[in-house]
Amino acid sequence: MQRHLYLAAYDITDPKRLHRMLVAVKGYATGGQKSVFECWLSAGEHHDLRTMSAARMDLDEDRFFLIRLDLRQRPMVLGLALPPSDPRFYYQG
Repeated sequence: MQRHLYLAAYDITDPKRLHRMLVAVKGYATGGQKSVFECWLSAGEHHDLRTMSAARMDLDEDRFFLIRLDLRQRPMVLGLALPPSDPRFYYQG
């Protein structure tokens, strides 16, 4: 199964919706912080995450971005951060 690296970022105005979005995105994330996460997604996972995020948002007030990153670009990390990597398996739960 081929996965691509995405940057998932959101801005949610309501605390309850914010928590639901955090739980949904973290289920797919391999790294990140606050409201921006790195996610390795297959086509099906990409679709599922978009569907789940739309169901948790108020489309008039909230924003969600899912941006595919170009792996030819070398990542720049600061401090203790590790560059993104695609592990052999994922535990989602």
